[in-house]
Amino acid sequence: MADNVRALFDRWERVWHEGQYDLIPDCVGPHYIRHDEKGDRSVTRDEYAAELRAVHTDRPGIRVVVYDHSFTSDRAWFRFTFVWPDQTTGETRSRAGMQAYRIEDGKLAETWITMLGLGACWADEPQERWTLRKG
Repeated sequence: MADNVRALFDRWERVWHEGQYDLIPDCVGPHYIRHDEKGDRSVTRDEYAAELRAVHTDRPGIRVVVYDHSFTSDRAWFRFTFVWPDQTTGETRSRAGMQAYRIEDGKLAETWITMLGLGACWADEPQERWTLRKG
């Protein structure tokens, strides 16, 4: 069953890194409960797709660099860093975080995310891909 979760996050990585927004209906449930810096909220799939597009517009070239992850049949977590070039200076900006997911019917249903401050990043080597462990 973790293989289905791995396939979900392979698709989700393509949404984030390749802008394949047409995959969002295959990745996110009709209502997505989020516990994030905006508070506890429920958004529709379309509302979250718009948020994701806005992130890519505000921070062109943003990448999600994953350092560690774990999957079960209905849960996943990632230790990651957002990395993007500052639009004014070109300097690399970063924020490290941890994110856990609840998966329902093969799609993202709920997430909990905590972020460190601007400039934070993990010191160890990242994974090559979100679902591919180091070594």
